[in-house]
Amino acid sequence: MIDQAAETVRFPDTGRFLMGRLRDAMTEDEKIQFESMIERTEWIERPTRLIASGSVCRYSTMLIEGFMLRTLDGDGKRHAVSFHVPGDFVDLHCYALKRLDHNIDTVGRVKVGYVPHAALDEVMRDQPHLARLFWFSTLLDAAMHREWIMALERLTTPRRIAHIFAEVWRRLGMVGLQEATGFATPLTQSDLSEMCGASAIHTNRAIRDLRASGIADFDRGRVTVPDRAALEHYAGFTPDYLYGPWALAYDRQPGDPI
Repeated sequence: MIDQAAETVRFPDTGRFLMGRLRDAMTEDEKIQFESMIERTEWIERPTRLIASGSVCRYSTMLIEGFMLRTLDGDGKRHAVSFHVPGDFVDLHCYALKRLDHNIDTVGRVKVGYVPHAALDEVMRDQPHLARLFWFSTLLDAAMHREWIMALERLTTPRRIAHIFAEVWRRLGMVGLQEATGFATPLTQSDLSEMCGASAIHTNRAIRDLRASGIADFDRGRVTVPDRAALEHYAGFTPDYLYGPWALAYDRQPGDPI
């Protein structure tokens, strides 16, 4: 069992990468190498479009602190198609694609680290095991995106928001940032509206419904949940697609190759 607090002290920029998933598959040398690949870090104080759709990418971004959204622009509006929590290698996709077909937007105050693509070239050439771990992290993004599509297709607006809350809470827990009764978040009601594909009016009504039913409360940057099992049941949420210590988790022992 990895000591999450100690890991983030030893590796302050990359210590949450694959935490709760395959972090224990990384060798000590790989952890040291990955930490050294962060060329520079930056605090971004306010919501910012870090990468715009179509722009050329020469770096990939590690989210160290805070939240980020993947978004698309259309019909004069922004549409959020996924979100990221600390420890996510957010735009590793742009190493292969060079130009993204979506935007990367920060939410609230964030700290990011930049990995030059030249450093990733060396990993792909000389470190196949670490390269495969990076590949695994991009496949996680795809798994979560599929679940997002399903949630939008089959759930009502209150249940979509409940699903978002349930997933964020689980993912924060995987990287050692979980609280017993919920979580703090810079997400706004407008962000939730973009994330669940609903109008501002419907989102406001859905949040009121969740509060009135005792499922969850969202107020002043905090989500409070009286009963996690009730939240997840209401949302139809199962965490398997997150590939944590649940049914779809890779059946392996520490030190086993992946």
